[in-house]
Amino acid sequence: MNTSNTHIMRNLFTTTSLSIIFLIVSLSSTHGQTDNVVQRIIEIGKTDNQTMHHLDVLTNRIGGRPVGSANYETAVAWAKKEFEEWGMDVVLHETDVLPVGFNRGPYFGRLIGGGETGIISLDFATPSYTVGTKGVQRGHVLIEPKTEREFNRMKSKLKGAWVLVSGKSNGFPIDFSSQADEMRDSTKAYNERIEIKNDEIRRHNWENRNKGEEKELIPMKEEPALFYREMVEAGILGIIQSSSVPITALYDRKNLMEMSWDNLPQVPDIKLNEHQFEKIEQMAVERHYFQLEFEIRNHFRLGPIPYYTVIGMIKGTEFPDEYVIMGGHLDSYDISTGASDNGSGVAPAMEATRLIMKAGGKPKRSILVCLWSGEEFGLLGSTAWIKDNSDKLENISAMFNRDGGPTVPTSVSVTEAMMSDMEKICEPINSINPDFPFTIRKTSARPKPLIAGGTDAVAFLMAGVPTVQLGTEDIKGYNFSYREIWHTTRDTYDKCPPDYMNHASIVTAIIVYGVANLDHLLSREGYFIP
Repeated sequence: MNTSNTHIMRNLFTTTSLSIIFLIVSLSSTHGQTDNVVQRIIEIGKTDNQTMHHLDVLTNRIGGRPVGSANYETAVAWAKKEFEEWGMDVVLHETDVLPVGFNRGPYFGRLIGGGETGIISLDFATPSYTVGTKGVQRGHVLIEPKTEREFNRMKSKLKGAWVLVSGKSNGFPIDFSSQADEMRDSTKAYNERIEIKNDEIRRHNWENRNKGEEKELIPMKEEPALFYREMVEAGILGIIQSSSVPITALYDRKNLMEMSWDNLPQVPDIKLNEHQFEKIEQMAVERHYFQLEFEIRNHFRLGPIPYYTVIGMIKGTEFPDEYVIMGGHLDSYDISTGASDNGSGVAPAMEATRLIMKAGGKPKRSILVCLWSGEEFGLLGSTAWIKDNSDKLENISAMFNRDGGPTVPTSVSVTEAMMSDMEKICEPINSINPDFPFTIRKTSARPKPLIAGGTDAVAFLMAGVPTVQLGTEDIKGYNFSYREIWHTTRDTYDKCPPDYMNHASIVTAIIVYGVANLDHLLSREGYFIP
């Protein structure tokens, strides 16, 4: 080999060697950087966790947050400010526009008289988007009529009365739409026919009272507030319906989109503790003299009122047009403070975001932190975003949604095709807290849901986007019950254990950041049933 060829070969070898070394160092540096970020996430999450601070602001400073309320708009502005201060790009995605808005103020009620000693405070709630009282209003109590004859017999007495209506409340207000009026008319006609038959039975029983041939009366159909419009016109103060405890209060779903400033509901719709209702009903049946007094400060806002989903983005360094989505719904019912449902989803998502940013995370693909609007009104925010971003759906690696209460994540369920990626991503989790051991579970293929379910993840599943489910447990035995807080007066900050919430934010940050840093999108193989 001549000297010239030897020189060329030496240069080629040197160049190739340097390239290989550079590649190895580069790969090692990238892997090391990822590991360092995860370790920083854990360190900050254990020593400076702000999850409960976010929850405090959201629930105790701001409060309940139905879309269309001033509280919801405050929550949007606050979340946007936080994301921007952490260095994120923020988009407010308009979901829809409401014809009117609603704000809830203080309320109280009490029972006066009826042979009771002193004054008894009443345990009650009113659904959102229902009207309040005109200051303090006190009145006697009647049981609603079931037939035209009963109505006519008591119509003069209805003025200034609180009326007990039949049925058990499901949290929604009494429907006063035109469709409901048609149903009421049908029930009225049926009850009038039964009333005639019962008159005949009474006559028969009287005539045969000593012969042992008495017949039972035919029960009438019960339709809550059967003479709703007639009673309102007669001047009732409001209607009262029995409610299971804890009291559930939702919103006027059927009438809301038809409301305007000129056709708002006219009388309060009160859902009363079932035990107090039973006692008051018995007193009314026995015709005791007593009164109920209420002050309910429900206020409407002049529309139109747009409402928004808050989207913070950590832009990807290599695949900015590929996405990992995490979050929960920002809106809540306002009869309480919306802490478990769904502050317990929003606060860990926000803290997971802060941990990633503070740890110096530079994910390969973009992370979208979505605080959805209008989930309680029917997955409105997530559905609207999917519709407006259909071109992005194929590039979403996974959607993570927390909306099941404040219990602690102890597992993740993934398909066989996702298993190896998730094992590597989740490896550091068991080093965080030995009280919360974490496992990876394999799940089988599922059908795409055909109708919207109870959380925003379902909207993504319907659109063919994989959602990764974190399994949670009340592993320490705090006796948390989702049914106790679900849309009830007990959905408060104190129901959310700090150790569960703090751990949830760290786990979420690690998994979301890990998925965003893969060299590929999570495989969709075997996720949906073909």
